[in-house]
Amino acid sequence: MSRVITLLTDFGTADGYVGEMKGILLSKVPGAVLVDIAHDVAAQDVDGARLALARYWQRFPAGTVHLVIVDPGVGSSRAAIAVESEGRFLVGPDNGVLSPALLHAGARCVEMPVPAAASATFHGRDVFAPAAAALARGAPLDSLGQVCTTPVVRRTPEAVRREDGSIAGVVITVDRFGNAVTNLVTWRGGAVEVNGRRLPLVRTYADVESGEAAALVGSSGLLEVAMRDRSAAAALGLKRGSAVVLHPAS
Repeated sequence: MSRVITLLTDFGTADGYVGEMKGILLSKVPGAVLVDIAHDVAAQDVDGARLALARYWQRFPAGTVHLVIVDPGVGSSRAAIAVESEGRFLVGPDNGVLSPALLHAGARCVEMPVPAAASATFHGRDVFAPAAAALARGAPLDSLGQVCTTPVVRRTPEAVRREDGSIAGVVITVDRFGNAVTNLVTWRGGAVEVNGRRLPLVRTYADVESGEAAALVGSSGLLEVAMRDRSAAAALGLKRGSAVVLHPAS
């Protein structure tokens, strides 16, 4: 059975970097199924990549190898790691980008050596792709390096319940449609306040007129602020870290 290897990077597709990594992968694992998740993560946006990874890594079958490279510290003292979690493998820099898998009970992590001949600016090709290929060929995780006991873990900030019953949260990411995804979870009724403006909670984007803003539960189970046919982030001045307040129904 062909092994699946997914790729998530901030490399873009104009310069051939992704192609170089695919060449390494296919040379070492002929017949591998390579799945491009995305290569247009904002440059050096570790948290953006972390949140993207959280959406899909468990959707793939057991044995899948996820290659995740958003690596502003490439060539520095940051470690290169491989992780086994929930029957899947992940390879990438030790900067928190692999946190969704590391946070699961039973996750295992190894720190991999960086070959002396590796480019100081392209560990994706010279360190991470070969490691992903080895895992796809069936190499055990422990054969790749030494146990890593304190990998870098990033967490989404938790929402805070206030004395008046409202819940204070933040925007954690903005998707390509301009929807501002928050760290607030499903709520029955009420309204969401952003930048002094209260928005109704609706079921779907079509529940408001074109150009109107509202809040709804997205496919991730998190509340998001949206504007039909427009970018809510642009229209309402929202970005990662913007304050959001969930008011219960009166």
